[in-house]
Amino acid sequence: MGNLSERWQQAQAKAMEHDLLPGWYATRGRRRMLAAAGMFAVSLMWIEAAVSWALAPGDEAMYVTLILSAVMLVIVLPTISLLNVATRGVTALAERQLDERQVGQRLRATTLAHRIMLGILVALVVVVLAADLARGDPGSSVPAVVVLQLSIALMLTHLMLPLIVSAWQLPDPPDED
Repeated sequence: MGNLSERWQQAQAKAMEHDLLPGWYATRGRRRMLAAAGMFAVSLMWIEAAVSWALAPGDEAMYVTLILSAVMLVIVLPTISLLNVATRGVTALAERQLDERQVGQRLRATTLAHRIMLGILVALVVVVLAADLARGDPGSSVPAVVVLQLSIALMLTHLMLPLIVSAWQLPDPPDED
């Protein structure tokens, strides 16, 4: 098992060294555009849950959910790959494969991402409680499909936020003399 794990980590580190579409993340502005695309993809999952809550049960909710999920996947898969290459795997690689500067960058990105995630969780609790109180029906509850979609949105947000923050904060390399 250890051998397979080591080979996977080495292959992952090697993949981070290849410049895949460098024009897409060569400058800070372009990295921030990629990070914004990642945030947009994550927000589609949150929108999907809200739409399901508003339209469920019904065929409209199912169709909108499928369309939003497909658009999210088309955006999120290449975005994650490009952001990982742009940050040289700061959030993806094992800590022993990073230098001190990268470890510090990872810690700063993770700390900020956790603070943002706390704000998202607090906002989610407030919105769900307010929506439940606004309905006024003591027997009403959140549909199960919405709970599942919110859980997926939380998981995707939690996984992508450190990568997005890291790419957003990454400065341009110094000019060559």
